[in-house]
Amino acid sequence: MSERNVTVIPATLNPIHRMNPVVKKRRVAGYARVSTDKDEQFTSYEAQVDYYTKYIMSHPDWEFVKVYTDEGISGLDTRKRDGFNEMIADALSGAMDLIVTKSVSRFARNTVDSLVTIRKLKEKGVEVYFEKENIYSLDGKGELLLTIMSSLAQEESRSISENVTWGQRKRFSDGKITLPYKQFLGYDHGPKKDDPPVVNKEQAAIVRRIYRDFMAGKTVGAISRELTADGIPSPSGKSKWSASTVNSILQNEKYRGSALLQKCFTTDFLTKKRKINEGEVPQYYIEHSHEAIIDPDEWEAVQEEIKRRKAIGRAYSSASIFSAKIKCGDCGGWYGGKTWHSTDKYRSTIWRCNSKYDDGKHRCQTPTLREKDIQDRFVSAFNSMQTDRTAYLLACEVTRDAFADTKAIDAEMDELLREMEVVAELTRKCIAENSATAQDQTEYTDRYNAYVDRYEKAKARYDSLAAVRAERLASAKAMERFMAVLNERENPLAEFDHRLWITTVDYATVQRDGTITFRFYDGTEITK
Repeated sequence: MSERNVTVIPATLNPIHRMNPVVKKRRVAGYARVSTDKDEQFTSYEAQVDYYTKYIMSHPDWEFVKVYTDEGISGLDTRKRDGFNEMIADALSGAMDLIVTKSVSRFARNTVDSLVTIRKLKEKGVEVYFEKENIYSLDGKGELLLTIMSSLAQEESRSISENVTWGQRKRFSDGKITLPYKQFLGYDHGPKKDDPPVVNKEQAAIVRRIYRDFMAGKTVGAISRELTADGIPSPSGKSKWSASTVNSILQNEKYRGSALLQKCFTTDFLTKKRKINEGEVPQYYIEHSHEAIIDPDEWEAVQEEIKRRKAIGRAYSSASIFSAKIKCGDCGGWYGGKTWHSTDKYRSTIWRCNSKYDDGKHRCQTPTLREKDIQDRFVSAFNSMQTDRTAYLLACEVTRDAFADTKAIDAEMDELLREMEVVAELTRKCIAENSATAQDQTEYTDRYNAYVDRYEKAKARYDSLAAVRAERLASAKAMERFMAVLNERENPLAEFDHRLWITTVDYATVQRDGTITFRFYDGTEITK
């Protein structure tokens, strides 16, 4: 084997010849941000812009490009920061060589966003200088220091978020409520910081109109169209109302003088993503937290009517208060309103089974009814309940108390909760033991599945009882409202009352012989 021979080829180009005698200035931009939109922060914001403009221009070897700014925006997420995003886009397109900013926390409090952005800039040869920490991102130690500093800034954000959350929950537990007054119809802020909301009389009239129209049979869509046509601004100040806004007002417990707090919560302090609270964190329900706009009994009646219409589905119509209230005794379907003699002086509205002539066949034998017939028979049925009013109300009270008594259900639910807690703990121990020591996996799987099956059976029974309990309490409330209506009416009805019809009659069933059986919300059935 021949001896290895290395030949050195000397450099032939003088390094001096490669030097550029003209020193090119670095193009430098500044970035300024304040994290809140409070008035006292604007001075700090303006000061930052002025400072970095002068700071960059004071360096003879720097060329001033621009000071990019964001105000009133959190640094946790770079996606919503327009000034920041514009600066990065300009930097990546070659508009600058250096970015100067106050500190890592001003640049970004999210470690991932911070490092990803700096690496993108590094690929394009753009450097970032953090004045407070004295870090240059292209320095050999820059990325390690940035990782540490960004992590610290992120933990600072986590701490701030947790403190804010604690403060909010402390206010909730103390029964203090706040409303988004600029977008909440009916209430204004109290005179002092922790004072309860006060009723705005003009706006309260609109809220009462919405509830009144809904109980008169109108749909949320019809109500929203009428409010828009009347030129009434929505809670957010828009000229057009949406059905969802009306629906939200109808279901908001604040209007009955109560408050359910922490309906939603923030799941991630970085993304600020929020979700509906489905039991993950505590909720706080405060009765009589402020002055009511809607009487609690009326509010409960609206909630029951919402449920009823939802159960009926598309069959419900706001054309009449009799819609989805009258059933056919033959097929169980709903009666619908039909217009007779629509073009002459004999025009009238009649009611018949919607399925009476399906497929061109005469299916149901139940008769057609005029509205006056329905009204007169309702008056007669209602007055029948008033014959022995005292005894009837006493019977209603006994029925209400029976519905409201859930002691046996509550006891069984408590026992099931304890069972689920025990099984959950056994399951955790089972998993921990399998992780810590080698076990027969078939035996482990069987034991684990047995615990899961035991838990699911207890949970299914608990959910079933919870549904029964909720139904019984709803029936008790319905009975309470029914009794309140009867108490208001000491004298027999002389004529049809549409509000009484809506609040007392669950539904009426028409039989083939023309009789109508009225089923009232207390369960009483009277045939006329």
